[in-house]
Amino acid sequence: MTETRAAPGELRDACIEAAREAIAAHGIECLSLRDVARRLGVSHQAPYKHYASRDHLLAEVVRRCFEGFAACLDGREHFDDPVLDLDSLGRRYMEYARSHPLEYRLMFGTPWPAAAEHPGLARDAVHAFEILRKVLRRLHGDGPAQRERVDLDALFVWSTIHGLVGVLGGSCADKLALSPQVMDQAMAHIMAKVRLGLGLPG
Repeated sequence: MTETRAAPGELRDACIEAAREAIAAHGIECLSLRDVARRLGVSHQAPYKHYASRDHLLAEVVRRCFEGFAACLDGREHFDDPVLDLDSLGRRYMEYARSHPLEYRLMFGTPWPAAAEHPGLARDAVHAFEILRKVLRRLHGDGPAQRERVDLDALFVWSTIHGLVGVLGGSCADKLALSPQVMDQAMAHIMAKVRLGLGLPG
């Protein structure tokens, strides 16, 4: 079989896109390097030039999801007022989750491939969390005494927004008889409660 969709220099990135297609179509359980090769029109050995195993490929797919997620959060509208900046970060988190459901599910709903040593995956996941930490350091301070509070508040904020994403994206959301007005106000309401929980001005 000859390569038809990807030149050798492009094969690494092409494997990522093909893997995303395969996961979207059939689920993560069915991902294989052989299927990726078939989708790309290359020999079944070709992906092994860049990925030692299916888990290595999956780890890189998830890493790039975190990379894109962090870039999206970094690209939010920034404010000098850290309270407003926290609100902006929360809105961007929700926007990403709604517009990238596959990537969001891979990051937060899929066990990381244990067999693949991929330090970049942990690095990019931590970077996304660090964006939230930086905003909270502006609120609480950046010294050793504030470190624990920053981390606890970061977990509180992240899990609250993540919970809203899960509820609104779940199968039961359309069975809750929620009015369009409630749906429209949900994110602003949650962020107001987050500010209240953090002891911040409304």
